[in-house]
Amino acid sequence: MTAGRAAAGAEALARWAAITCRTSAASLIRQVRSRGLFADPYVVGAAALFSILVILVLTTFGDYAISNDEEVQQRYGELIVAYYGSSFADQGLFHFRNLYLYGGLFDVVAVGLEKILPLDIYAVRHVLSALTGVGGIVAVWATARAIAVSRAGLLAALALALCGIWYGAMFNHTKDIPFASAMMGATYCLLLIGRELPRPRLRLVLAFGVLCGCALGIRVLGLFLFGYAGLVVISCALIGEGKSWRGVLVFMGRSALTLAPSFLVAYVIMIAAWPWAGLAPLNPLRAMFEFDDFNYPIRTLLSGHVYTMADVPRWYEPTYVLIKLTLPLLLGACLALVLAKRPQRGGAGPNKFWRSEVALVAFAALFPLVGDVAVRGPAFSGMRHVLFTVPPIAVLAGLGLDSAIGRLESVGRFAVAAGLALLVVGFGWDASSLYRLHPDEYLFFNPLVGGLAGASRRYDTDYWVNIMPEAVGDLEHYLDQTDRAPGKPHRRYLVVVCGERLSFEKVADSRLIWTADQKSADFFIAPTQTNCDRALDGRVVATVERLGVPIGVVKELHPKVQPSLANSLPAVPPNPIR
Repeated sequence: MTAGRAAAGAEALARWAAITCRTSAASLIRQVRSRGLFADPYVVGAAALFSILVILVLTTFGDYAISNDEEVQQRYGELIVAYYGSSFADQGLFHFRNLYLYGGLFDVVAVGLEKILPLDIYAVRHVLSALTGVGGIVAVWATARAIAVSRAGLLAALALALCGIWYGAMFNHTKDIPFASAMMGATYCLLLIGRELPRPRLRLVLAFGVLCGCALGIRVLGLFLFGYAGLVVISCALIGEGKSWRGVLVFMGRSALTLAPSFLVAYVIMIAAWPWAGLAPLNPLRAMFEFDDFNYPIRTLLSGHVYTMADVPRWYEPTYVLIKLTLPLLLGACLALVLAKRPQRGGAGPNKFWRSEVALVAFAALFPLVGDVAVRGPAFSGMRHVLFTVPPIAVLAGLGLDSAIGRLESVGRFAVAAGLALLVVGFGWDASSLYRLHPDEYLFFNPLVGGLAGASRRYDTDYWVNIMPEAVGDLEHYLDQTDRAPGKPHRRYLVVVCGERLSFEKVADSRLIWTADQKSADFFIAPTQTNCDRALDGRVVATVERLGVPIGVVKELHPKVQPSLANSLPAVPPNPIR
């Protein structure tokens, strides 16, 4: 097999994915029309929300910088294609940093789409990642609606769409967002399967297998889904009325046999996207533990204290969850656990599985967080590595907010109006914050920590250095105003950056030259993240701000001024792959 045939195969895969999406969309529209769902105002509202999100993705993806990991992730995808294209002779992917410990599904698809889309590869990655993020919101809507009612689904979708750590991350977190969306989609399928055990429909079983394989094809934590499936089977077997222990065992055995094809499908997708996992049966399990061998000295902030990734306290992730999620998300999720009751589904009839389904979603939301606290796993970049818990938290939020509105309806119209007004204010404030933060929505912090102002220099903020395009634009504007020698060509300036070279060079004009030599540099660009902006002294000529808070600076360096690290954190070098 030649490299050309591999590229053609990737292109065919991308075309197949596009055709499948169109077919699925047409099928969904037919089902919606046949069931009269457009008569439901909450379904119409959800459809409008999804349409708005897609439009926003397609019109704003160019505003986001290339993140620190994207260059090497893209290279990893190319190495996987080269591995198959060389008939397994080119094994460079097994020696490319620690990338072999991850699946490369997203990266391989991006390589294939690059062949058919008239976009730069990093634009392709941002569009693809953002659209999968929208898919995650759709999965949240479908899950909440399946458990309760359409209103709960719309509230859950709104809560996630207006959450900065999700919406802003959709364009930059090209590994974590697709993984989280696949996990949520698989959880939804598992919820439907639980209603039909021990003989669920084959299409549900295969859909679960595909989504499970997609999750495993990106991160090994997709193995959690196997555990979730086991819990669903056990709970359904035990909840069944009038069953003996023999009947329970028979039920579990039949269910396991029925679900076996999904695990086979998941395994095939996983090894296709993650070649190292196919070299030995236990490699996926080894990957979960081998990360400890890559203890890079990556620094992270928590309450103003600097920790390395291996030394963060147990309360690191719970703290970031409390301060990064929006108040409607947090409040709604808590209400779901307190006010959970059998939802009134109108003409559709009561959902007799609601209790076990709420428990499944709650387990998917809380188990990874509790496990991280228990084992004190390495962590950095805020809640980035537990981002996949946010969609199930959003489902809980939709259920909780819907239950609260239902309780208020029994009190009276005034109570309902007051509750809805508070909800509108909450969602409106979140939407306003995201608008003012754009394109740095993932810098959102809620009022529990004082917003971005309270989190600045105390918690991880712009760890992707998303300020780069705006900072470079500000520097170019500064030079336009100060370097106007008539009749002479523009001189060139050396720029040192606290971030990745590629992100700078993709947006800089010919006057600006990247350099690693701080002493010879004319300008310095850095985010305020981990006080990197204080690593070099100079005159500030431009400041990037959001919500009145500096998140990045451009400094003009003077030949006689030496680097000064006094009373500041050292400059952060380009982060290794995580």
